[in-house]
Amino acid sequence: MYIKKLDIHNFKNYEKASLSFSPKVNCFIGDNAAGKTNLLDAIYYLSFCKSYFNAVDTQNIRHDQEYFSILGEMDTDTNKTDLIHCVQKRNQKKSFKLNKKEYQRLADHIGKYPIVMISPYDRDLINEGSDVRRRFIDSIISQFNSLYLDNLINYNKALAQRNSQLRAFSEQNYFDSSLLEIWDHQLIDLGNQIFPERQKFITEYQPLFNKYFEVVTGKKEAATIEYESQLNTHSFEELLASTIERDKALRFTTAGTHKDDLIFNIQGHAIKKFGSQGQQKSFIVALRLAQYMYIKELKGYKPMILLDDIFDKLDNKRVEQLIQLVAENAFGQVFITDTQQDRIEYLLNKISNNYRIFEVCNGTVNEIITL
Repeated sequence: MYIKKLDIHNFKNYEKASLSFSPKVNCFIGDNAAGKTNLLDAIYYLSFCKSYFNAVDTQNIRHDQEYFSILGEMDTDTNKTDLIHCVQKRNQKKSFKLNKKEYQRLADHIGKYPIVMISPYDRDLINEGSDVRRRFIDSIISQFNSLYLDNLINYNKALAQRNSQLRAFSEQNYFDSSLLEIWDHQLIDLGNQIFPERQKFITEYQPLFNKYFEVVTGKKEAATIEYESQLNTHSFEELLASTIERDKALRFTTAGTHKDDLIFNIQGHAIKKFGSQGQQKSFIVALRLAQYMYIKELKGYKPMILLDDIFDKLDNKRVEQLIQLVAENAFGQVFITDTQQDRIEYLLNKISNNYRIFEVCNGTVNEIITL
């Protein structure tokens, strides 16, 4: 599976652009803020129906324009071509079509064309709150388990309703446990389906992470991932019963799978507190490479991988190892951004002859013909 062509109009800093890609390696070269990452984000849209960087779709419309359009031509493993088209107009619902047929639910598209992004923003996985790490788990599982995605959506709806009811109790100075029971039953039912899927994922994912952490670090250090959940030690029913007074005081639900977290350790210590910048960068790259292989094994075909500003993450030796790794047959189509053409061309010439390089400059993009 790979993207053959990309056409964008009025997307971020692009008025229009039309590109044809190599099925293997593609590089976007240009100065900072030229628009390289915006091209990766347009490709990401075709997989996830949303931006990797900005959750508000209308903010991705080019200034003073009324809409953006992203059209991708995807070559599938069944030797057919799929057309994916996303249009967002101001003050209107987003339109997302596969082969000219509109999706009624965007969730039905998730997982059809898997993508893994490695971005400087990935440091948030280590430094930010547990919600970022839950989204990491959920985004992976949802790409191959549509029931999990439905359960997650419905869990969050029930959670919002329960929290709304708790706020109403506080504002009106009364309490009626029967009004919470309908939401409690839904949270318990859905949470008890979400929890084992996350457990199973971490069990299967950890060996892959270990493998790629060794590759990235040269087997110098040991790292672990631990799935932390209140359901590890208590039933969901017990949790809700034991926290009801606290929930009433705080006016939101303090126990459940929405409090799950991943604990990242290196050499037995929390990487957030004790890991160096280099160790954290290696940890993140290993997380994403393991994610890629996990999805590949379950899907039976190769996702695309987007490497944004990887020279900022790793030293030149590690970058060369990474590019050599993803250029191998185990990986599918690759997109890379960099500021230096000579550097990336030197690396690619050593490991592959199936690549294309594009020069990006202030919202325009042109292919560079290499000799």
